Amino acid sequence: MILSELTVRDFRCIDHAELSLHPGQNLICGGNGTGKTSLLEAMFLLGRGRSFRTRNSERLIRHGQERLVVFGRTESGGPELSGLVHGVGVEVHRRDGTRARVDAAAVESLADLSRVFPVQVIDPEIHKLIEEGGRRRRRWLDWAVFHVEPQFGEWWVRYGRAVLQRNAALRAGPGAVRPWDREVAALGERISKARRAVVEQIQPHWLEAIAGLDCPAGDLQYFQGWGAQHSLAEALEASRPRDEVRKITHVGPHRADVLIRVNGRLAREVLSRGQQKLMAVALTLAQLRLLREVSATVPTLLLDDPAAELDCAHLGHFVSQIKPLECQLVITALEAEKLAFGAPDRVFHVEQGRVGPV
Repeated sequence: MILSELTVRDFRCIDHAELSLHPGQNLICGGNGTGKTSLLEAMFLLGRGRSFRTRNSERLIRHGQERLVVFGRTESGGPELSGLVHGVGVEVHRRDGTRARVDAAAVESLADLSRVFPVQVIDPEIHKLIEEGGRRRRRWLDWAVFHVEPQFGEWWVRYGRAVLQRNAALRAGPGAVRPWDREVAALGERISKARRAVVEQIQPHWLEAIAGLDCPAGDLQYFQGWGAQHSLAEALEASRPRDEVRKITHVGPHRADVLIRVNGRLAREVLSRGQQKLMAVALTLAQLRLLREVSATVPTLLLDDPAAELDCAHLGHFVSQIKPLECQLVITALEAEKLAFGAPDRVFHVEQGRVGPV
């Protein structure tokens, strides 16, 4: 699927914008603080139901307004723009939160947006995928698993509810938690199995991306959230005394992580900021290649100032790895004349929150 049309209202500094996007390479240029990244955020919101810059969606609403609205039209069929067409809309209200629709019907889960508009981003903060804790890496992994395993989204929603019920039972007192252990264990094992399978499948793509980016060699491992020598049911039983003291579930796939090591040490401990960025880009490229291979999913890729923090040599490696993906690209840059990816198919200019074609 590609994004063919985008309408944005009251999103950060943008009052109103309408863009007709090309299935190939789209460039958004303009000065700092003019709204380039905000447009990428709006596109990301359409496919994920959230921003890639903040967890608080209310911060995206333009100052003095009560809500923001983003609407898009997605199409399948490649450059010919023939095939399935979907209308996707997301509204964020200060009072009512986030609501989303696909073809005018309310979605049950924001994750359902990814089915009609798969989108991924590489931005200057991508190094946090390596630098920070497991939450970001779980989210990175789960987005791929969602596209590979059709039932994963349902399992994850049910698992989250079961953990909440188990935590409530822990607060209720001894003995109330056991009925929830079976549900948490059964769903948790399915989730972990699906995740582990994707990590195994992604390994060759990961090694290829690492080599292509001239990045330090790294070892990619999945930690399931409890000891590998035990089942989740056994781990829940062993953890119950601690859980009852703190009234929270300490083991399970919600505590999982994708561990990345270089020469036996965690990557974040030994790599520079630039190296962390390259390694995070390698993770994203490996993910996109896997999705194309196993599910025929070709996401739209958003590139926010791709030249940031990369020298000329590594930028060249980066470009050589992106181009073979043959996906829709939306790229931001300060100047249209300085383009690492060559001549774009469509150019937009942003100035003081106003957007227009060039």
